[in-house]
Amino acid sequence: MIRLVDLNKRYRTSAGVRVVLDKVNITFPSGKSVGILGLNGAGKSTLIRIIGDAEPADSGKVYSDGRVSWPLGYTGGFQGSLTARENSRFVARIYGENTRYIEDFTYEFSELGDYFDVPLKNYSAGMRSRFAFSVSLACDFDYYLVDEALETGDARYREKFRKAFEERKARASVILVSHNEETVRRNCDMAAILQEGSLVLYDNIKEAMQNYKILQTRIV
Repeated sequence: MIRLVDLNKRYRTSAGVRVVLDKVNITFPSGKSVGILGLNGAGKSTLIRIIGDAEPADSGKVYSDGRVSWPLGYTGGFQGSLTARENSRFVARIYGENTRYIEDFTYEFSELGDYFDVPLKNYSAGMRSRFAFSVSLACDFDYYLVDEALETGDARYREKFRKAFEERKARASVILVSHNEETVRRNCDMAAILQEGSLVLYDNIKEAMQNYKILQTRIV
């Protein structure tokens, strides 16, 4: 399980203080994949980054009984001055994985070729994303965090990634942020709605979708 206890997060903006998480207490159960729904600017990506320890909360704690990934496709934790090979080795050491395996898997899966030995700061956005997805799949996690994108590259590579992700999902849980209703239905067992700092978890995805549509209607 992943448990959020008294989680708070606020940002100062030109319009004043924006509350993203307001004393959130919720438990994502083990063996269940959860889709996070919310309007633009609700703070879904911020929530995922906090769960993945890529961004700190103002206060509160995140507890987990397993290994949690960083958000798939997130490149903020990598060193731009290091090559993809060097970043792969660094990730392996941080997570206690076999360095050679992580390096070899990432090299083969990313299909970056000679660019694997070029610093990430020289990559295009698509190349950085491909590396980030590949090294994420190389590691063995109990929970995979996904922020919006589940696809990268051309159609052939997207299908390759989809199959690999399905294999990981069969033995792990997913917490996924997406605006695509079908993506949530296909990948998740439950759903939660983030609104004005409050996070509500629904056992029934259909009920969550209905309430989310009502929320969207109110804003229009």
